[in-house]
Amino acid sequence: MLHDSILGWDLGGAHIKSARIDAQGCVSGVVQLPCPLWQGLEWLESGIDSVLEHIGEHSGLRHAVTMTGELVDLFPDRVSGVKALIEVMSRRFPKEQLAIYAGAAGFLDPDRAKDSALQVASANWLATASWAASRLPEGLLIDVGSTTTDLIPFADRRVLATDYTDQQRLAGQSLVYTGIVRTPLMAITDKAPFAGEWVYLMAEHFATTADIYRLNGDLPEGADLLPSADSGEKSLAGSTRRLARMLGMDVDATDLDGWRKVSRYLAERQLRLIADACERVLSKPGLSPAAPLVGAGVGRFLVERICHRLDRPYVGFETLFSCAEGWQSKVAECAPAVAVASLARGSLV
Repeated sequence: MLHDSILGWDLGGAHIKSARIDAQGCVSGVVQLPCPLWQGLEWLESGIDSVLEHIGEHSGLRHAVTMTGELVDLFPDRVSGVKALIEVMSRRFPKEQLAIYAGAAGFLDPDRAKDSALQVASANWLATASWAASRLPEGLLIDVGSTTTDLIPFADRRVLATDYTDQQRLAGQSLVYTGIVRTPLMAITDKAPFAGEWVYLMAEHFATTADIYRLNGDLPEGADLLPSADSGEKSLAGSTRRLARMLGMDVDATDLDGWRKVSRYLAERQLRLIADACERVLSKPGLSPAAPLVGAGVGRFLVERICHRLDRPYVGFETLFSCAEGWQSKVAECAPAVAVASLARGSLV
């Protein structure tokens, strides 16, 4: 596989991400598209079509696949989900061109991967961390995505992970189920200050973190690809209306500056969730006080802010590729897809 171009795939439950690594190991294309997989496998089929249109000529390419989409409630369990996603990819591409990432087990052919479904399930974080570990002496990878945040320490060219399943990682806070686009606001905190009082948030899916970061001016362009909570407009007015509803109010209860005070408070609460998890992971042995935080994902601007608080150096995941000219931002945003393609380039299946 070393001399082939590789197309890396990260099959998520809400997005499909893909990255092309050429024969010299250079990034030559990265794309992220909405893919609400919980609505049906036809979304994955159409997503694959769209990716191939964006990538261009793809005949003869090898394909390296990682996934988290097996978690969606379209499937009765994770094993069924993994097998279904592998079957879709096997129908779309020749099996001999497919390499399925199975975490510590490496890359497997589709049939073997189905037999190792629990190792394949949600292993994309390990691909990203493994690539970072191959490029830096030590660090803490923090990948803040639209939905979740991964915190993975590494040193001496190996990932310092003892938790591998989602349940283990949630318990150990190497997986924090919060992101900068899709997280419902009541998952961040139960209350917010307003006009000198604490107002308790409604436990309804009225607004998401995309709304608060839009109000704060932090939402990266192209980050919010799926419909808003009310399927309404993605504008300051729309986000303000949705935020007001979370507090049981209409938008005219205060002015834009007033709502921005609320949104900044909520953003701080989310930052604190991630920073607390970061400090917990950093308190474990294995990393020096000078180990950098490696920022990836569409919400990596939060990692930079945590670096300032903890007085640690910041390294952008995109800098770990020697030739990603013009693709730096997308490399960081689609880190698992780029990483799995890069890892596969030096592996044999």
